[in-house]
Amino acid sequence: MKLTRLLILLSMLAARAQAQPVKHVILIGSDGFGAYAFNNTKVPNLRKMMEQGSWSLQTRTVLPSSSAANWASMVMGAGPELHGYTTWGSKKPDMPARVLDEYGMFPTLYALLRKAKPNSEIGVIYEWDGIGYLFPKAAVNKDLNANGDIAVTKAAVDYIKTSQPTFLFVHLHDVDSVGHNVGHHTPEYYAAIERTDTHIGEILQAITDAGMEKNTVVLFSADHGGVNKGHGSISMNEMQIPWIIKGPRIKTNHEVTASIMTFDTAATLAKLLGLTPPQVWIGRPVTDALK
Repeated sequence: MKLTRLLILLSMLAARAQAQPVKHVILIGSDGFGAYAFNNTKVPNLRKMMEQGSWSLQTRTVLPSSSAANWASMVMGAGPELHGYTTWGSKKPDMPARVLDEYGMFPTLYALLRKAKPNSEIGVIYEWDGIGYLFPKAAVNKDLNANGDIAVTKAAVDYIKTSQPTFLFVHLHDVDSVGHNVGHHTPEYYAAIERTDTHIGEILQAITDAGMEKNTVVLFSADHGGVNKGHGSISMNEMQIPWIIKGPRIKTNHEVTASIMTFDTAATLAKLLGLTPPQVWIGRPVTDALK
């Protein structure tokens, strides 16, 4: 009898140890990183994330397959029809947002977190200045538009180590710049992908160095892919993006076969952070990735 109780107690303790709470979420986005690139380049850090977590290379963008529309959707849990950002460089909604929150914007993950957990440390570190129009600045602690991906990565590493953010969005831009200037499916494009993978490795190492790894979910994705020197249309090379997530409560070495849209990212991270999405969000948590 005593042995049975001991085994039950040990089993409960083991389950509790495995069910680490999610205290931190790091969302890393690479502009212009098409899912097709995984077949043609070496990305050891991203592949390690795939082994340690769950992933899909068939996640789809919203239309158009352009930057502002998709970066907005990723943190707003809905598409352009609802949040109103419809062009690659929208600085404000091109059509009225269906709902406005207390910041005068369509509800974002940043605003939900600030309202539900007011003491949260929230940061946005980005290379493309267009990101600065897609979040409520009054809801974040750190708003940094850095010059180049090396600077973005350094700032993200420093911020993670010094502030241990509850939620941090990191935007990298090198891949998209090369895609526009040289072209997709080029040696230069794949070299940019590999540089980006190195930056991701530095961010992951910072999470470990900060002692946050056991309680941190990291999600990597992109806004769109591309064809030749452009994007915005409906080819799969433009529409399909990588979606890789790892951390507590995430299945390991698991390919997600369920459909994922980029606005499902916001819903998934909201669920992991214990937030209640607003009714206007249409994104759904990717439960196939969750334990």
